[in-house]
Amino acid sequence: MSKQHNYYVYIMSSFSQVLYIGVTNDLMRRVEEHKVGLVEGFTSKYKVNRLVYYEHFSDINFAIKREKELKAWRREKKINLISVSNPIFKDLYSELLG
Repeated sequence: MSKQHNYYVYIMSSFSQVLYIGVTNDLMRRVEEHKVGLVEGFTSKYKVNRLVYYEHFSDINFAIKREKELKAWRREKKINLISVSNPIFKDLYSELLG
């Protein structure tokens, strides 16, 4: 029996809705890295530290394909995607904690 793999495409946001899209195999760890500023460059510069959207995949290839798809979208389409499930751009990190 093979082990279930977990991969996530996620969208982080700053308070002013600067967006960052990434892919990871450990969503909790990765969000914590964003929150404490361990992710240098764009996300720390713009204080992109709120998890506002994520999708789960069991295949890394599908996750990477989805990440590339979302990154290619216009900003308005990304905002609409987030707004469907998270209209007030609430930080979903607390949901991960349980």
